[in-house]
Amino acid sequence: MPRTMIESDARTAAMPTSAPMPTFASASASMSASISRPLQADGRAAGHVRSFAEFRRARMIRSLRRLAVAFVAVAALAVGVLFGLGRIAHIGPFAPGVPQAAYDARSWNLIVVNRWHRIPDDYPAPQLTKLANGQQVDSRIYPELQRMFDAMRADGISPEVTAGYRTHDEQQQIMDSTVFQYVNHQGMSEKEAAAAAETKVAVPGTSEHELGLAIDVNAVGASEADANQRVYDWLAANAWRYGFILRYPDGKNDVTGVLFEPWHYRYVGAEAARTIHDEGVTLEEYQR
Repeated sequence: MPRTMIESDARTAAMPTSAPMPTFASASASMSASISRPLQADGRAAGHVRSFAEFRRARMIRSLRRLAVAFVAVAALAVGVLFGLGRIAHIGPFAPGVPQAAYDARSWNLIVVNRWHRIPDDYPAPQLTKLANGQQVDSRIYPELQRMFDAMRADGISPEVTAGYRTHDEQQQIMDSTVFQYVNHQGMSEKEAAAAAETKVAVPGTSEHELGLAIDVNAVGASEADANQRVYDWLAANAWRYGFILRYPDGKNDVTGVLFEPWHYRYVGAEAARTIHDEGVTLEEYQR
């Protein structure tokens, strides 16, 4: 056999067989398999190895979630405690406010305002009549007040209204002044002073003076106790005839919320005044 053919065959046999070229179909299938690889819960493809940064980020997210849950739980507990204190001990932001007094325009003269029942939000601003000394009263009680004072003067007594209608701000000033005196003159704490003041001064919003239906009556310009006492004695015996009652009788502060004030009278009308005087009751007891 000629040499040239043998060498040619040997070179042909020694050449490596080249791999078949991939077709378009096989490439598409491989890409599709890669794209359709299932994802884990955190959005990473299955089999993906997290980097340290990803691990730290995931751990931080879990920590923030736990902190948020703990914060909500503590806040709910705090609200529950405050709500309980408000409803049981009547302190804190959830303490119930002073309820409004019942009001009917047809019986305006019988409204009961005290430390437990504040002036209603819809109570109309009174039409006022100014007295000679500058004090003011609800115009509806003025005629009977004038008749009563005329009778007192006829009996040799010189009365004067030393306090009539007050605004809410004026009542607040009186309360603040009373608390200040207790703190600075008797060494009470703010809490003790406020409690003591409320037995002598109506809390703003619960004062009959803000209605214009109450008056404080003393002797004109009197600084002597005897002169004032004559005024108080006359009123105690006769004020009911003109529709006025002693609003805060002695020994009734547990009912009225205010200690005995012999100078404080309230207009309730002739019929109610007669019954309250004859039965020796307070306005609160009359209205029950």
